[in-house]
Amino acid sequence: MSRTGSPVRLVIALSVAAVLAIFLLYVSVAGGTPSIQPSQLHGRTGEVALVGKVTGSPAGDAQASGLRFRMRDVSGQSASIPVVYRGSVPDLFKVGREVRVEGRLRNGVFVAKKDSLRTKCPSKYVAKKST
Repeated sequence: MSRTGSPVRLVIALSVAAVLAIFLLYVSVAGGTPSIQPSQLHGRTGEVALVGKVTGSPAGDAQASGLRFRMRDVSGQSASIPVVYRGSVPDLFKVGREVRVEGRLRNGVFVAKKDSLRTKCPSKYVAKKST
């Protein structure tokens, strides 16, 4: 068996590995949905991830006509935006909780994609008490 093919195969294998690594890096960094807060939503036409706090009283049915609620910036300093969502609702969903939904703005209402609602668990972000 000749050894002349081994260096060529190694170069090809390394080239393929490098291309795959670059592709994975691009997808993980640049390929995501941009996350914005309600005050940054004005004028956006594409799909975004909206992050903010639930305000008002949620109403409706998430499985039928849609759960309707309002969101404002995490800081609470912005006007609220109406949201309509269909899909499963996390147990931790409630007024005052920070949430994330993916979707787009349509006629002044943020229409969330099915099953895109996520809540931020507050216990993970509260400093532990020292003993």
